[in-house]
Amino acid sequence: MPQFVSKKTKSPLRVITCGSVDDGKSTLLGRLLYDSSHVFTDQLDIASEESKRYGTQGGNLDLALLIDGLQAEREQKITIDVAYRYFSTPSRSFIVADTPGHEQYTCNMGTGASTSDLAILLVDARNGIVPQTRRHSCIVDLLAIKHVVVAVNKMDLIDWQEDLFHSIENDFRTYAENLNFDDIHCIPISALNGANVFVKASETPWYAGSTLVDVLENIEVDKEAKNHPFRMPVQWINRPTLDFRGYSGTVASGSLSVGDEVVGCLTGQLAKVSSIYDTDQEIDNVQAGHAVTVELDRQIDLGRGDVMASAAEPPDVSDQFAAKLIWLNDEPMLPQRQYLMKTGTLTTTCRILELEHVLNIDTFAHEASHELRLNDIAYIKLATTRPIAYESYHTDRHLGSFILIDRITHQTVGAGMIDFSLRRASNITWQSFQINKEQRGLRLAQKPCILWLTGLSGAGKTTIAGKIEELLIQRGNHCYVLDGDNIRHGLNRDLGFTAADRVENIKRVAEVAKLFVDAGLIAIVSLISPFRNERQMARELVEHSEFIEIFVDTPLDVCEQRDPKGLYKKVRAGELSNFTGIDSPYESPENPELVLTTSGDSPLESATRVLDYLDENKYLHPA
Repeated sequence: MPQFVSKKTKSPLRVITCGSVDDGKSTLLGRLLYDSSHVFTDQLDIASEESKRYGTQGGNLDLALLIDGLQAEREQKITIDVAYRYFSTPSRSFIVADTPGHEQYTCNMGTGASTSDLAILLVDARNGIVPQTRRHSCIVDLLAIKHVVVAVNKMDLIDWQEDLFHSIENDFRTYAENLNFDDIHCIPISALNGANVFVKASETPWYAGSTLVDVLENIEVDKEAKNHPFRMPVQWINRPTLDFRGYSGTVASGSLSVGDEVVGCLTGQLAKVSSIYDTDQEIDNVQAGHAVTVELDRQIDLGRGDVMASAAEPPDVSDQFAAKLIWLNDEPMLPQRQYLMKTGTLTTTCRILELEHVLNIDTFAHEASHELRLNDIAYIKLATTRPIAYESYHTDRHLGSFILIDRITHQTVGAGMIDFSLRRASNITWQSFQINKEQRGLRLAQKPCILWLTGLSGAGKTTIAGKIEELLIQRGNHCYVLDGDNIRHGLNRDLGFTAADRVENIKRVAEVAKLFVDAGLIAIVSLISPFRNERQMARELVEHSEFIEIFVDTPLDVCEQRDPKGLYKKVRAGELSNFTGIDSPYESPENPELVLTTSGDSPLESATRVLDYLDENKYLHPA
């Protein structure tokens, strides 16, 4: 086994290994660790023992077991999670991500690729280029990895046939003509016996190229980040004493020196660098990749989520974007739904404006779709609730990347790459007038608010909403009912009942209710509104106290027994689909302000409870 001394003479290389299942990714990584002497004796002992139980080499050492750390992986003989491993040669150190091959774990592969400089695409010489190879190649391209090694593995199983290797190489290069790789290295290898990994294989006299490790040691990947203008997302404000104010973060690109002029991107305020600190050492300059604290010659409005940048070459700022998106969640992505967007150190709310198309990874065709499902790759338009400093992902992977987070479950559901800004017209601003909603509410002797009634079809929402309106009018208050069916006669008549249409339906009604609140009115909304996400969106459109969620909690069997419109009967007969509570989900409120149980109370009693709540919380003033 070759012996190597770890000695870094070049920048570390971040590598991702990917490909179809059973192409040999874990075996190759095990070979790299084993041949570079980065496996401890106790690890070898454990792997040797487990090779007898789980291995695929007849009891001999199975190198893949040095990598496959999860019990489930070892028993199934597949990789499920992303495993990061470290090794080095005399020329370079390496951080390698071993990613899943199964299609259902493609989202994990996207996680590993997002920080990688080079991709090793494993191809089984017996199978050639398969759909998962194309999918992984597509994701590698989307994530702006410019350097690719196609490792045609298991060449020993096809007797090192030169013509088959060149056929696979030609197939991949033809496919990659539609991608944006700077260089492609195709290497015939056997990860199992190490041929063409560290040492040239005697079995391939016809191959004149480099070994895999030669390519990894000599590839140059960090020139662009160093040559790009200075950018540093601000992580936090460092105030160890009252006399010191520093801005801490990791330099994403470019370099910074004492005396340079910088700008806070979101405010445009300028200052000069007075000092730079690396841990507790003061330094004169810093390069990309280093975490530092920067002190400026004057205080400016610059905090977490903003970007400190070169004043001469600042990035753009916008709140609407075209972007590529990889969907990572079992629940589909719905246009117009709101998500949390995290980019750099900033987290803000965003909304998917439009799903332009889904990418067919085999043909590169742009296909129409109303939603995104797990592992789909799409082109979207989105808007953020606050401006962000950004660059195109292919220019700057730090300022051009983002993740989407579900606002209810807080799961990461998508990974995105900004393409360009959809610049909002500068002449579109909110017009303020001398009379505001507080003055309108005082004139109407009430505090404006939204009464949002949610529940299953047949729960009694509309009947209760009507009673609430009657009682308020009798007391001299000013209100209006926004009923789901009535709205669909006009404003929302173009919408159906798919999940995506329901999201848009709620969004429009919520925007109208917000305008009613601004007018000083009490808006009574009666909608099934089945999704917590959209009800939360409606809540956040107004001030906290102006949204009152009322859950009309009626069991499904009671609603079906009532069936005032005969809809449940049609559903059971197969005449209706996408019906809430039957074949479309209803997500009950978790913390509503009021819960009404109509199976025990009359509509008048329920409406009276609502007015009691309004009285107790001082929404209604004497007329």
